[in-house]
Amino acid sequence: VQLQASGGGLVQAGGSLRLSCVASGRTFSSYDIAWFRQTPGSERLFVATIGKSGGNIFYSDSLDGRFTISRDNAKNTVFLQMNNLKPEDTAVYYCAATYVAYGSSWSCPRAPYQYDYWGQGTQVTVSS
Repeated sequence: VQLQASGGGLVQAGGSLRLSCVASGRTFSSYDIAWFRQTPGSERLFVATIGKSGGNIFYSDSLDGRFTISRDNAKNTVFLQMNNLKPEDTAVYYCAATYVAYGSSWSCPRAPYQYDYWGQGTQVTVSS
């Protein structure tokens, strides 16, 4: 699967952005999808993940309920709605996918090594 992230930009603190991750391929609904973010010189950090059917979701504790992940399998797209943005949210945001075999239970993957496919990243900059 190939992933294309978009929707980043420059926004003032308190503003909102919605990121999109569009996937190619016919088996999108067989993949867990996650968002990570990374700043220069730092490791890639987990933001949120959503199970292949959309019924399982997990967020980083650091988000304080400001972000919402969702997916539309008919459109091969995962979204990350980001509200009340803060300067510390500034980063390159990456979407990632990992294949889930039929019948497997959700493992809530939160580490970069658990994901096999990555998008190119989209820059989010929040000004104070």
